[in-house]
Amino acid sequence: MIDLSIVIPLLNEAESLPELESWLRRVMIANNYQYELIFIDDGSTDQSWSVIEALSKENDHVRGIKFRRNYGKAAALNTGFEASEGSFVITMDADLQDSPDEIPDLIKVITEQKLDLVSGWKKKRFDNTFSKNIPSKLYNFATSKMSGIKLHDMNCGLKIYRKEVVKNITVDGEMHRYIPVIAKWAGFNKIGEKSSHASGQKIWPDKIWIRKIYQWLPRSGHHPFCWKVWQKTNASFWQFWYLDFFCWFFFVGVSDHWQIIF
Repeated sequence: MIDLSIVIPLLNEAESLPELESWLRRVMIANNYQYELIFIDDGSTDQSWSVIEALSKENDHVRGIKFRRNYGKAAALNTGFEASEGSFVITMDADLQDSPDEIPDLIKVITEQKLDLVSGWKKKRFDNTFSKNIPSKLYNFATSKMSGIKLHDMNCGLKIYRKEVVKNITVDGEMHRYIPVIAKWAGFNKIGEKSSHASGQKIWPDKIWIRKIYQWLPRSGHHPFCWKVWQKTNASFWQFWYLDFFCWFFFVGVSDHWQIIF
C-alpha cells in the first residue's frame, strides 16, 4: 500500500530534478514511507523529460507523465491527482524552493488534527518584496476574506491532501491558486496550515506581468471563482470584479514561473 503520492508539476526544470529526487528519496527512506513520485512534465523544451526517464530507471518509485505542450499548472496538478494512488497526496514545486524536509511535519499535522488539507505557509520568503511579497499578501487577504478560509499563503505549492479530497475535485483554468477554496466547496471544510521555510536554493527573476494581465482581462468577468463568490456574497458582481482585478493585477504576473512561457 502506498502511503504518499508526491505530485510535482514542472516546466523546464532539468537542472533541479536530480537534486530534488535525491532529496525526496532521502526523506522517504529516513521515515520508512511507501511512496510514489509523480513528475508531470508540462511541455518542457529542455531535457526535463530525459532526466525523468533516467530517474525512473534509478528509482522504481518515480513515475512520469509528459504533456505534448504546455497546458499550465492546473492541468498538471489535476492529471497528477487522477494518477495518484497514495493515502495522502503531497504537492510541491520543482524549483527547490519547497523543502522535502517539511513532509514529515505535514503528515503529522494532517493526521493528528484530523484535517482534510494542510497548506504550507512560507513566513520567510526570498522573493522581491515589491514584486512578489506585497502582491501575494494582498491576494491572500482578499481570497481569505471572500472564501472564509483562514490561510496566510493560499497559493503555496507545498500542500498535503487526503486521497478523498483530490479524487473529488477538479482543477482547471487558473484555479490551481484556489485549490483550498475548491476543496471547501466540495465539502472538505477541515483546512489547516503549517508554517514552512523556503529553501532559498533557487530564486527566479521578477516576471513580466503586463502580458499576463492582458491575457486575463478578456476572461476575468467569466472566471469561475468570480461567479461562485458573487453567488455566495451580498456584494454586487462589479464590486467583486474590481477587487478581484486589483489582486490579480499584482499577482498573476509574478506567479509560478512556467506561466510566462508563451
